[in-house]
Amino acid sequence: MLLVNYCSISFQLKAHHILYLKNTTMRDFKKLQVWQKSHLLTLEIYKTTTLFPKDELFGLISQMRRSSSSIPTNIAEGCGRESNIEFNRFLTIAKGSASELEYQLLLAKDLNYISIQSHDFLNDKVNEIRKMLYGYGSKLV
Repeated sequence: MLLVNYCSISFQLKAHHILYLKNTTMRDFKKLQVWQKSHLLTLEIYKTTTLFPKDELFGLISQMRRSSSSIPTNIAEGCGRESNIEFNRFLTIAKGSASELEYQLLLAKDLNYISIQSHDFLNDKVNEIRKMLYGYGSKLV
């Protein structure tokens, strides 16, 4: 237990409060390489899906854009959370979105909406980002 005197107000902090305060840091998501790479991937997905058939606008186009943008969005939201545990939860959601996108890329290839080369290029990016998310998340906990 720690006794703190702040502005002539004394209060006690228990060990779990101190641990919580130590894990609280301000993070700038734009400085994280995993966010930067996932943002660039999202831009690539937006460009790629402009070539899809127009009848997929509310189908696969929308799904791929949402799942790709969900990755950097969840990283950014996690950076705004107060603890590493909360941040890691958002990284886990980002990993799930990466898995969704991986399947959607496979589907787009099988439907001949993208070439094998485009699929392989984008899929490699997804897997690189997912590995980075796993690595970063394991350092938080």
